[in-house]
Amino acid sequence: MKSRLQRASLSYLCLIVLAACSKSTPPPPPPQVATFKVQAQTAPLERQFVGRLSAFYSANVTARVSGVLLRRTYTEGSQVRAGQLLFEIDPAFYRAQLDNDLALLAQDQATYINDKITAARNRKLLPVGSVSQQTVDNSDAAERSAAAKVKADQAAVETARIALNYTRVTSPISGIAGQQQATAGAVVGTSTTDTGGNGTLLTTVQQIDRMYVNFTISSADLANLQQSQSNGSVELQQQKLTEVHIRLPNNTEYGTAGTLDFSDVSVNAATGAINMRALIVNSQRRLLPGMYVTMMVNFGRQNNVFLVPQQALQRDTVGGFVYVVGADNKVMRKDVETHDSQGNNWIVTHGLTNGDEIIVTGVQMAKEGAPVKTVAWQPPAAASDAAAEAPASEAPASAPPASASAASSAAPAPASKAE
Repeated sequence: MKSRLQRASLSYLCLIVLAACSKSTPPPPPPQVATFKVQAQTAPLERQFVGRLSAFYSANVTARVSGVLLRRTYTEGSQVRAGQLLFEIDPAFYRAQLDNDLALLAQDQATYINDKITAARNRKLLPVGSVSQQTVDNSDAAERSAAAKVKADQAAVETARIALNYTRVTSPISGIAGQQQATAGAVVGTSTTDTGGNGTLLTTVQQIDRMYVNFTISSADLANLQQSQSNGSVELQQQKLTEVHIRLPNNTEYGTAGTLDFSDVSVNAATGAINMRALIVNSQRRLLPGMYVTMMVNFGRQNNVFLVPQQALQRDTVGGFVYVVGADNKVMRKDVETHDSQGNNWIVTHGLTNGDEIIVTGVQMAKEGAPVKTVAWQPPAAASDAAAEAPASEAPASAPPASASAASSAAPAPASKAE
């Protein structure tokens, strides 16, 4: 009996000690997070595409008559003007053809003059009965036939002269002449083996002081833009006012902005996309035909959207969400929708309201429904500028708390762009 009493007393004593220890350990303080209050605003309506450059004007220089190519008279890759001689084809055959047609024309002109005089004489002799009516009719018919033969000869002469002129191949436009496609001594012409029955390609002349940027937009994206415009959430610009900014293949920004130049009215049945084209100035000739570039097209602006720092947006199997601090300093989750970004911010279109205090840094320590301590979040650039302006003598002697350090630390690398 005595031993049981001693064991019960010892148990009570342990319970008292444990209760005293539990009362002496205070609960942990709520974690500190940096927050940012969002306000609805207007943001550019931008879309990114991959485009391919093409010359503003391009003309193929082809052989329009057959013959042996004698020489090239221009420097490859140089600027040429419209009408400038580029190639010469052996003109001997065509010059001889022209001389032959000129001789036939002269012969038929002489015959026509003789028949004309004969017909006029017979018409004068008919009233006095010196010739018959049949003779007059025959002479008139001979005159008309000779006149028609002269006209046919004149057309043949003109055709021969045109063919002779085609032996001098000139540039159809002003621009930069490319590499020659046929060398001196090659037989060129309008052979039926040429593609489409065209003449032999000699070179290409292109105008690149201005360039086209060709790209496509899916019919679904275009329909979404038009629907958003109808309900007032976006405002689309006129085609000629739509700005286009491009990045070169080495990821450098091209300094001059272009404008949207063309939008097709039909959808490609194979790809479900719509062909579009932008026009951009290329005075320094940094852009070359065939080059692929990344382009950002500003279609207009989006109304009543929220700019949220990229590190504040989280994702799970449900979708994108942010943590918001409520009036009682407790964490709440809000699902959001975002499709675009601007700088280091996501453009959120649905899910937030004015004045929402979202958690930017310290998200890992925040738990839904748990209280937190908030401090104002500063962008990394603003935080670094403030630290640089602070005097060195005012630097704290000890390191700041971990939560404060997290509030002013640089943002992590942004996630990939939302679909």
